[in-house]
Amino acid sequence: MDKLAIAGGKPLRAASEKWQTWPVSDAADAKLVAEITKSNRWSYDGPVEWQFAQDFAKYQTAKFGLCCANGTVGIQIALEALGIGAYDEVIVPGMTWQATAAACVDVNAVPVLCDVEPDTWNLDLAKVEAAITKKTKAVIVVHLYGSVTDIAGLVKLCKKHNLALIEDCAHQHGTFWKGKGVGSFGDVASFSFQESKVLSCGEGGFNTCNTKELFYKLYSLRNCGRAYEADPPVFGLKKPADFSTALQSGNYRITEWQAAILAGGLKRLDKQVKHRDANAIYLNEQLAQLPGVLPMRRRKEVTQQSYFNFAFRIDPKELKVSNRQFCAALNAELSTGDAFEQPYDPLNGCGLYKPRTKTRHNLGKEYWKAIAPEPRKLPVCVDANQNSGVVVHHVMLMNKKKDMDVVAAAVKKLVDSIDAVRQIPDKGGKKYQALSR
Repeated sequence: MDKLAIAGGKPLRAASEKWQTWPVSDAADAKLVAEITKSNRWSYDGPVEWQFAQDFAKYQTAKFGLCCANGTVGIQIALEALGIGAYDEVIVPGMTWQATAAACVDVNAVPVLCDVEPDTWNLDLAKVEAAITKKTKAVIVVHLYGSVTDIAGLVKLCKKHNLALIEDCAHQHGTFWKGKGVGSFGDVASFSFQESKVLSCGEGGFNTCNTKELFYKLYSLRNCGRAYEADPPVFGLKKPADFSTALQSGNYRITEWQAAILAGGLKRLDKQVKHRDANAIYLNEQLAQLPGVLPMRRRKEVTQQSYFNFAFRIDPKELKVSNRQFCAALNAELSTGDAFEQPYDPLNGCGLYKPRTKTRHNLGKEYWKAIAPEPRKLPVCVDANQNSGVVVHHVMLMNKKKDMDVVAAAVKKLVDSIDAVRQIPDKGGKKYQALSR
């Protein structure tokens, strides 16, 4: 058996063999950015922004959509457009980037952390229903990494209990459920265009919705409280008859330069998503053959899957190693630095989710107690983060099919040499993901 790279052996892929990098752009992107620079239209409902908005909403099969400052703001204004505020409870997954819950606190709602399915890390619908109280007003579902929630079941559950549904699609540009775009099922959805996302402009966000009333409110919320002017009209929408959809808010717009980068990225998106999806399917088929290695579940209704991270699990009871040991050895074999890592920290123990550090959140003893994340029990989230979960950024799937063979071979080498993996010091903890939203 070949010696593991982390123990001084030869890696399966040398550091000189470069992996794909992210983000990407082309000459057409640079040309459009230069044209905007020479124009006198740099922001505020520009033509490039609105053309992109209509194109992206159509791609995701949503009726309406508009850009905003980032995915976090997208969740916040979604909550506000739905009339959710002080003391309202909002069910959110315990495994997500902290902004999903933080946006709830920023509108003075109470995020109720809910555990997830062990094989998708998406909301466990039985636990969602058990968490519903008289104060519950909404559910925020996060379609995490490269898996989709049982969205049909969740829509049915929300209708049963008269709850609003917000889709956090920060990881899911280009995912389709029975041909229908993720982000078109809930009342409102939020997408992120942060640098690491599969569609990116450095920073930015997007909301989709399916009613003109919500579109008008979202427009006002992201544009300093202004009412939609329909100048020129987008999505065939006229100016609203009254000002009831104009709401107090701030400036959460993007620039024309950002829209230009997004327009170029959208032209490449579907081809890239298909490439990643094919590589993920191929890689999962190989990983499924290895003892103690468990691919994530792909629901049969998913007709195209986008990936923010490619994820799989190890069985620590069978392999008798932690995910930290496994990731360290895998990174050494593939010369990937620290690319393979643990999934998100559970929000009941996340160093970035600290809702009780802001004075503005202290509405009183009842609210202060309600927003404390620590008492929430999230055993599946904790197990994924501390024991079994392994993730790598979607750029890994942008490589060639033969590179997926190398990844699979590296995982197999670790499984075949598992005694040596067990000797790796388990340092515990993890580095927070700086590019996650």
